[in-house]
Amino acid sequence: MNKNYFCGIDLGSTAVKAAVFDSTGKLCGEGACEFLLETPAPEFVELDPELYWSSTCKAMKAALLNSGVSASQICSAGLTGQAETLILLDKNGVPVRKAIVWLDNRAVAEAAELENVFGLQELTAMSGQTAMLPCWPAAKLLWVKYHEPENFKRTAKVLMVEDYVAWRLSGEFRTSPGLLPSTLYYDMRKSAWAENILEYIGLPRSAMPELEGCAVAKELLPGAIVTVAPMDHICGHLGSGGAKGLVTECTGGSLALCAMTEKFILDPQLRISTYLGWKKGEFALLPWAPTAGMMMKKFRDEFSGNMSYAELDKAASAIAPGCDGLLLLPHLAGAVSPVAAPHAKGAVKGLTLAHTRGHVARAIMESVAFLLKDNANALSELGMELRTVRALGGGAKSSLWAQIKADVLNLPVTVGSCDEPVALGGAILSAADAGIYADAAEAAAALAGEEKVFLPGKDVERYEECFREYCKFNQYILGEK
Repeated sequence: MNKNYFCGIDLGSTAVKAAVFDSTGKLCGEGACEFLLETPAPEFVELDPELYWSSTCKAMKAALLNSGVSASQICSAGLTGQAETLILLDKNGVPVRKAIVWLDNRAVAEAAELENVFGLQELTAMSGQTAMLPCWPAAKLLWVKYHEPENFKRTAKVLMVEDYVAWRLSGEFRTSPGLLPSTLYYDMRKSAWAENILEYIGLPRSAMPELEGCAVAKELLPGAIVTVAPMDHICGHLGSGGAKGLVTECTGGSLALCAMTEKFILDPQLRISTYLGWKKGEFALLPWAPTAGMMMKKFRDEFSGNMSYAELDKAASAIAPGCDGLLLLPHLAGAVSPVAAPHAKGAVKGLTLAHTRGHVARAIMESVAFLLKDNANALSELGMELRTVRALGGGAKSSLWAQIKADVLNLPVTVGSCDEPVALGGAILSAADAGIYADAAEAAAALAGEEKVFLPGKDVERYEECFREYCKFNQYILGEK
């Protein structure tokens, strides 16, 4: 049987998605498996690593079933998704504790210690990150060392989620440099692990997976080439065509913009972090926020009275722009760009007895759009030209949300024909490793698909007023001068 299909696995914050594609890039079938994060204490966010693997298996099996493709027909699998989620294994491959999820902000003192020892200027020059945040894995490792010394002593391997799933598939420890800048123990200047930081933390180089390279699956997709791809937002850019000048925004659990550049740009105002692109010699400016679509999911699950996303969308569409004075801030797990404030919280302004669930749903959409514009403005100030923005993630499935973003940005917002561009980007990179495509960039350009375009409309002026109010409220809450 010919192996003429490839797949992408997107390991998200609250779900794993798997998608099967044929050699033309057609989405043949997809599957997903949601899970609930654990919050045992304020600022703590964890998950049993086994759930990442079992969710991957369920999502992949559903994708195969829905596509009518057998596992033996899959030639390659690209693993992408969240960065910064830390999984520690002992010498036998057993997790020493639950995964510390990227949203976790417990390591405040440890982050301050690393900044004091190494200096923010050096950390930024090495990693491209604009602040030493407690969510970075280097700080989390120090926290484990200080608070769980027995677990730290047992640690033999330090992995990201994608590395862990790749190991479960293949038995090999591999990673992608595109996942590593925000670990704060990888040096982008040297394309190597930051030995001085690993030494300070107390970990040998052998605790880290191999950089780049691919493996061969033994489980789930036997014989398939397994590629650990860069983080989700980078792969989403590739899955959207990867064209020069393309700017993407992904409203998934988090929010992120992605603009590629051949220059290593560091923001002098320390608003926007720099990451590695999906091809060598390329970098990505990546302003992001910890929560976006996750806020809508939280509202749906806890406060909507069991409404579906479609029902929330319909209710929000009946509400006028500005939500009759209701304004939200989306900082449910801190803020990163364009202002780094790990302890920031969400906030509500103008709530009255007249407001409905439809008002709240639309206010969530608007708050994410305002945060998007705030970061888009920062990109523009760094010389990045924004002519159109490609919307990705679950939020792109809402035409209302896409139109709100177009009106707030006063720019065309496009949505690609592929519902899973992040998975497609990861799949393309794995297919290139498997030899299906000689060049990932050419493949992406051919497979990106047609777009639906949302042009700025009649609400642009109204949203300019709302954005000014958002900025004032945001500055007040974050304590900016």
